Amino acid sequence: MATSGTANTARRAQREHIDSVHTSVVVAGVILAVGGWSGLLWLLANTLPTVPHRWAFYALLQIALTGTALPFVRLLHRRFSRGAGLFVPASVLVRQAIWVGLFVTTCVWLRIPRLLSVPVAIVLVLAIVAIEALLRLRERMQWRPE
Repeated sequence: MATSGTANTARRAQREHIDSVHTSVVVAGVILAVGGWSGLLWLLANTLPTVPHRWAFYALLQIALTGTALPFVRLLHRRFSRGAGLFVPASVLVRQAIWVGLFVTTCVWLRIPRLLSVPVAIVLVLAIVAIEALLRLRERMQWRPE
């Protein structure tokens, strides 16, 4: 009976640690989103669409979308992952939010010369999902002594 209590205490401590790390990541995401969206708003209101400003647009869009996606990625992991997201490292949350930002930014970039179509977007999504699945598989297969 004592080992069960010790295991529950250890699990509770691990849960508190993971929750604090995930909360820090979400706060960082909110800061990224606010900075990115406000920078994007300033850029669209005060500049002309020249080449350097276009690259700044893509960079700010990537930052804004990554920051906006972070809380939603955490919510999805907490709701649908095994153990309510207990086994999901913060780096995975950040990486998946970056994938969301990269997908939308790439779609915007392809839209300007009118190269974006539904099949291209589907292939892009499938490529991102395949890369993420392989990265998660690699992370799961690594040996970690605990």
